[in-house]
Amino acid sequence: MQHAGGAPLPPPHAPGQTPHDWAQPIEPEATAPLRPGAPPPAPGAPPYQPGPPPGSGPATAQLPAHPQSPPAPAHHPGAPHTAGTQQPPGQGWHGPAPQHASARPPSRDTTGHVALPPGGPVPMPQAPKGTGATTLAVLLIGPAGAGKTTVARYWAQHRRVPTAHISLDDVREWVCSGFADPQSGWNDHSEAQYRLARRTCGFAARNFLANNISCILDDAVFPDRPVVGLGGWKRHVGPGLLPVVLLPGLEVVLERNAERSGNRRLSDEEVAGIHGRMAGWYGSGLPIIDNSQYDVPTTARLLDDVLARTIASPPSW
Repeated sequence: MQHAGGAPLPPPHAPGQTPHDWAQPIEPEATAPLRPGAPPPAPGAPPYQPGPPPGSGPATAQLPAHPQSPPAPAHHPGAPHTAGTQQPPGQGWHGPAPQHASARPPSRDTTGHVALPPGGPVPMPQAPKGTGATTLAVLLIGPAGAGKTTVARYWAQHRRVPTAHISLDDVREWVCSGFADPQSGWNDHSEAQYRLARRTCGFAARNFLANNISCILDDAVFPDRPVVGLGGWKRHVGPGLLPVVLLPGLEVVLERNAERSGNRRLSDEEVAGIHGRMAGWYGSGLPIIDNSQYDVPTTARLLDDVLARTIASPPSW
């Protein structure tokens, strides 16, 4: 049995129940009064009893949809509006047809009215390429024959900003008369000249840095000898000094040392001893470049990449 508005009526209440026990609020469209001229309710249908207002009685849930209820007619664009027209006999008046938007399924690539770009994997961050225009103070460490002086000079010459190369051996050779030749062995006299040369290099580096000129120094710093260690260089230059170790294989070092002449050339025993002591830098946290298979331009480029990563994430040494 149906109500005059077309909605199914609730089942009659059981004996002992009041109509308010089962009465449910009806949708506003179904509770609209009949228009004048609408057909009367079907014979035998009980009069419609409106339930209590929402929230005033115990029953406030919506009526479940009747399985036999016909679907509401869809409104098609361009169809004449049905407001004010009378339905055919035997059917209730449903009021104006609701205006529906186009039934287009929502796109997964839109949020509201903003179109989203297609998704994709997030790329891994890339390490910075080169040191750019950063003012740096670099200490290139390595044994005799590692090529540290040649690489340091090449790196300084090919930077885009003013950069000075300060070679410890060159400063030591400023002393002409009374020069302590390293081929004569290590003694108090040679140690004093090394200390004086390091202080001079540190003083020059501080002056260059104060005038926005980068500098790179090279020295054979031993990890097991505090007298000529890394701490002395940091005291001379400053805590911002960036040390990098250049350590090729022993065969390469011996071959390069054999090409030297004058007091720069050492005996094979001395070169092997220095190279063995330099191996103590492994595990120290300092960046180490093995340039056994690289030429000077490639090694200088690797040095620049190592320095760029060091600037981005300074290690604690």
